Amino acid sequence: MARIAQTVFGVETILTRHVARVGARRRTFLLTASALWVTSLVARAQTGKTARLGVLLFSTPDADPSFHAFRQGLRELGYVEGKNLTLLYRYAEGKPDRLATLAAELVALDPEVIVALGGDVAPFARNATRKIPVVMAASVDPVRSGLVKSLAQPGGNVTGVTFISSELAAKRLQILKEAAPKIARVAVLWNPDHVDPEYAETQAAGVTLGMQVQSLEVRGPADFDAAFAAATAGGAEAIVVVSSRLMSFNRQRITEFAAQRRLPLVCGWGPWVEGGALLSYGPDIDASVRRAAWYVDRILKGAEPAKLPVEQPTRFELVVNLRAAKAFGLAIPQSVLQRADRVIE
Repeated sequence: MARIAQTVFGVETILTRHVARVGARRRTFLLTASALWVTSLVARAQTGKTARLGVLLFSTPDADPSFHAFRQGLRELGYVEGKNLTLLYRYAEGKPDRLATLAAELVALDPEVIVALGGDVAPFARNATRKIPVVMAASVDPVRSGLVKSLAQPGGNVTGVTFISSELAAKRLQILKEAAPKIARVAVLWNPDHVDPEYAETQAAGVTLGMQVQSLEVRGPADFDAAFAAATAGGAEAIVVVSSRLMSFNRQRITEFAAQRRLPLVCGWGPWVEGGALLSYGPDIDASVRRAAWYVDRILKGAEPAKLPVEQPTRFELVVNLRAAKAFGLAIPQSVLQRADRVIE
């Protein structure tokens, strides 16, 4: 223990010398982060305990769009696999019908916390246990889906972060209309089993903007071909994707169809735009998922999930792909580009 204390004292000394050279806000951030890291490291070292964390994923650890950010969040809090952390994985490889069985297998392993990444995933973790704490990071509406009683007082064994914000769907359609004023028919690719308000809000926004909104329901991988055929038959001029793990897992398939049919693609997160979508408007997903690691840390230290409020994003990013715009024959107005947080040229 003397060696651990000496090491921690050295870390604190180095951090103190460093932050003395930076501004007040940066100093506060670094000291807070270092204090959390040191506290976690010392606590685990003193007890000799390794945290056992269950991870339930829709795809795989390598393919999941958020898992790398979650692991980074754990590392920033002092959790290192093989030292004071064991991750117990169960992943569905893009097959939703496997999630119930995989969730039950995780519960049988009796981890201290189960992490469920994605709105397609969190309900299965919650249905599998009412005892083990579940931390989610999902775009599903946690109240409407029955995961929590309220955002402020979850009241059960589930808490974490949700990417849902009521104004996002209407804002995306509004930006699309501004970027491409001639577009009048928009098809919305969504999963009715993924409980969120985005399709209904897109419908309402379409009425306000004078745009026709077509529903393309996809509950599983086998439904995409029929949805694409319906979009073609319906004369869709653009596609809006309601984000879910099912959609993310099939992102290349969706993007390729949109490119082949010359249909501008509008999505919720930046990675879609990097892959060829026209624009996205939504939160910084990586930042939100890293925040989920904080919930895990709090619960491992004794906090009750029922009393940890579910967090929503407060900052949203507009990302525009000018290469895609050129391919679609669109000239994006300066009014849109000037508001963009990132432009891909």
